Amino acid sequence: MKHEKALRKLKTARGQIDAAIKMIEEERYCIDISKQLLATISLLKNAHSEILKKHIETCVKDATSSNDAEEINVKLEELEEVFDYLKKT
Repeated sequence: MKHEKALRKLKTARGQIDAAIKMIEEERYCIDISKQLLATISLLKNAHSEILKKHIETCVKDATSSNDAEEINVKLEELEEVFDYLKKT
């Protein structure tokens, strides 16, 4: 599976979100909850990076190898959309 690393990180993040929810329900200390959320955000960012890396290594590479100009342009436009979105966040 090409997204195995990202999947592991996402599953861990899911567990951390559940833990943060429980912490809030238990009215735990705000800073502890904040640290839990920051750890989750970090995992999500890392999973996102893994997904993009694999996209470039597989989908974009395959498109450039095919010499199909239209497909290459589509892949580049997709990456531009992601990077534009990242600039807004």
